[in-house]
Amino acid sequence: MSLLLSKDLYDELRQHGEETYPHECCGIMLGKGASNGTRVHKLMRAGNTRTDSAHNRYSIAPQELIRAQREARQAGLDIIGFYHSHPDHPAQWSQTDYAEAHWFGCSYVITAVDHGHATTTNSFLLAGTGEEDKRFETQPIAVE
Repeated sequence: MSLLLSKDLYDELRQHGEETYPHECCGIMLGKGASNGTRVHKLMRAGNTRTDSAHNRYSIAPQELIRAQREARQAGLDIIGFYHSHPDHPAQWSQTDYAEAHWFGCSYVITAVDHGHATTTNSFLLAGTGEEDKRFETQPIAVE
């Protein structure tokens, strides 16, 4: 199933990575399942709370997740995934991304930002039922 984004949301997600370069940006995607994939309805920017290595790690504060859950519920949406940037690194998940991914069924979007310019954006669906069988599956992105 594809991750479905409007052109405006896709551009906004990539621009966030450019704005925070050379540090990683991060955010939460709100949306709903659709017949042809999962549709992103809203992006919520989050502050990167990693002060020790913000250039290659990110962390979203628990209170921001609670705020996103509340806002999603009020809008009839769900948290459908997360996004972050990889400054001067490929748009592929890292071992740290994998170790810190725990939202099964959610999309994890990564944008490579090379020298301040967003290049490639990829999505990975966290599949499995628990830590023992979790895996990232490549997920197509459809920009509409």
